[in-house]
Amino acid sequence: MIIDIEIFQTVLKMPESLKKEVLHYAEYLIEKYTKHESSQEQFEQLHGYGSWAGQIVMSDDFDQPLEDLNEYM
Repeated sequence: MIIDIEIFQTVLKMPESLKKEVLHYAEYLIEKYTKHESSQEQFEQLHGYGSWAGQIVMSDDFDQPLEDLNEYM
């Protein structure tokens, strides 16, 4: 992979203090990506998959008054 070689060559030119910062940032990105993946999986479990993901499905009687509110109407 060319990008791996470019990253490696760039890091080799850095002083030790910057190498540590790059390492910490890379670890942060991995952690962030892992959390994003798990939250995306949770979202898909709650909201569906594929073409149904994120869509709202309403029942046929959506416009009908709620039985709980009959005494107020």
